[in-house]
Amino acid sequence: MSCKLIAFDLDGTLLRDDKSIPPENLRALEAAAERGIHLVPATGRIVQAVPEAVRKLPFIRYYIAVNGAYVYDAGEEKTLYRGEIPVETALRFCAYADTLPVLYDCYQENHGWISRAMFDRLEAYFQTEPGILALVYQTRTPVEELKETLRQRGRPVQKLQMYFRPEQMELRREQIQKLPELFPDLMASSSLKNNIEINSVTAGKGPALLALAERLGLTREETAAFGDGSNDLSMVRAAGLGVAMANGDEEVKAAADLITGSNEEAGVAQVIWRLLAGEELV
Repeated sequence: MSCKLIAFDLDGTLLRDDKSIPPENLRALEAAAERGIHLVPATGRIVQAVPEAVRKLPFIRYYIAVNGAYVYDAGEEKTLYRGEIPVETALRFCAYADTLPVLYDCYQENHGWISRAMFDRLEAYFQTEPGILALVYQTRTPVEELKETLRQRGRPVQKLQMYFRPEQMELRREQIQKLPELFPDLMASSSLKNNIEINSVTAGKGPALLALAERLGLTREETAAFGDGSNDLSMVRAAGLGVAMANGDEEVKAAADLITGSNEEAGVAQVIWRLLAGEELV
């Protein structure tokens, strides 16, 4: 396999659980960059919420962000691809979420928004995830009422998220199955133990990966992708080499061409070194 583009999820994949980059992963990325391989973070986060240690890497130019809602070229500071939720659909989703005992927020135009009343209740939903709670606090702006803000702004939404308390995991499982039936133009996935992420069916890390590859003049066979959560599933399936982490969801592992070590074991590096050595992995 001649790999020319490597896309990698961040949380649970490139990053350790404490959100640091294992040194071996960093060395492998640097070696791949020296070979001229495009290295692309593929995340549910907006670009501004990507850890600074990743954004400062000199060889990172392209980002697949917000689960493929957009592909960003940091070199030219422009968006290359969009897959967004119409504001009318976002408002219908919020009205439905209001009938459930959950919190919800959204990303719109690379900014996070949440109703003030929900912002003030976030801590109860992240009792076991203080690092994620801190990230949410940093990247969400509380507004008086989210639906009214969306109506006033009138712009498409990149992603919606629902949050569940630890004792609501059965409700979360039910909603992951139910939401695509209620909203056929939306897809549901997850990257955290307590969330559901809602994107347009025109988004997804897989379609975004293929769009970026085409933009760069690359074929599907020249791409590799690493992931662990259900929001990585389309990307793992779409890539020429789809790699699941040992700590990944069973569905992602079943779809992958290869399973590597966990995020704590620098599993990304384990496969990159094999690619650079010219091993045939598929």
